[in-house]
Amino acid sequence: MLLIERHLLRQFASSVAAVAAVLLLVGLGGLLVDLMAEIARGKVPAGLLLSQLGLRSVQVLPLLLPLALFIGLLLSVGRLYGDSEMAVLSSVGLGPQRLWRPLALVTVPVAVVIAVSSLWLAPTGARIARDMVENAKRSFLVAGLEAGRFIELPGRAGVLYVGELSTDGTRFRQMFVQSERNGRLDVITAREGELVVEGDADRFLRLHDGFRVEGTLDAKDFRLMRFGQNELSVPDAAADSSADDLETRSTVQLLAQPDAAARAELHWRIATPLMALVLGVLALPLGRGEPRQARYGRILAALLIYVNAMALLVLGKGWLATSVLPAWAGLWWLLLPMAVLAWWLFRTDGRLRAPTRVPA
Repeated sequence: MLLIERHLLRQFASSVAAVAAVLLLVGLGGLLVDLMAEIARGKVPAGLLLSQLGLRSVQVLPLLLPLALFIGLLLSVGRLYGDSEMAVLSSVGLGPQRLWRPLALVTVPVAVVIAVSSLWLAPTGARIARDMVENAKRSFLVAGLEAGRFIELPGRAGVLYVGELSTDGTRFRQMFVQSERNGRLDVITAREGELVVEGDADRFLRLHDGFRVEGTLDAKDFRLMRFGQNELSVPDAAADSSADDLETRSTVQLLAQPDAAARAELHWRIATPLMALVLGVLALPLGRGEPRQARYGRILAALLIYVNAMALLVLGKGWLATSVLPAWAGLWWLLLPMAVLAWWLFRTDGRLRAPTRVPA
């Protein structure tokens, strides 16, 4: 590799890394806001905030890294033209087509990272995150309950207090539960009890030796009951949709499923790294500019191209899931024309026009 190619490689890589860091910080901020909203609604235990944030951050890599690659390369190439470095390189025989080696050494590794994330890391992280939330429903300790402290039930359905907790978080002593439904107050106390889970989401408290008071606050119709054993349902979030279930399936499982929704998810996972390769090649001809031309106007153009491309990919994924498009078509109807256009622009970038002959 030539010395100038090593210099360009470092310049391309540093620019892509800087843009990727900024985009990842912005993406983590959005994930944190969504996760806090789910915690407030009781869908995710508060104790799983950091673990869920880390696992979900892997799922956004296939979406953010192509944009980081595209913007980073555009800024680097635009800097070459803006500082007249490209004119110097062209004068010594290093035209735009000769930059394919540093361009490939940056684009291909990023596309490999996106492929690994899309095909393996993202579904694995989604599956682990789902299992952690499901396991949290089976233990008060994981869900964030501490002995001697009042907490809100999921969905803000009431208040729960226990005096003692077992080491596994499933049995407790000296429990107090206060809830309100349709204007009626319900207060339950019990000497001891346990958390019981049935199926995937149904869970309830099995209470022993306690009292229950129920009634309306503005009326005198309170009832006092004493029980030897009572079962109290714990409100929970609704079950996840089938789309979320597809995101947790491995790529091997998607290959074995013939249904349209699984094929759409599979084509989506394959399309994201290929889109990164196309955007990497497209960045070189689109980064051409004049020495005194504004450099950061290319960022807006890159955002528009990326948003439109991803919107078409999402639209195509929906068409595949609803069988509007046949499975064999996949998302190639978008990727192949973009690849041909990017290759043509790359091959013709900087090529001088043939001189016109003047008739004698």
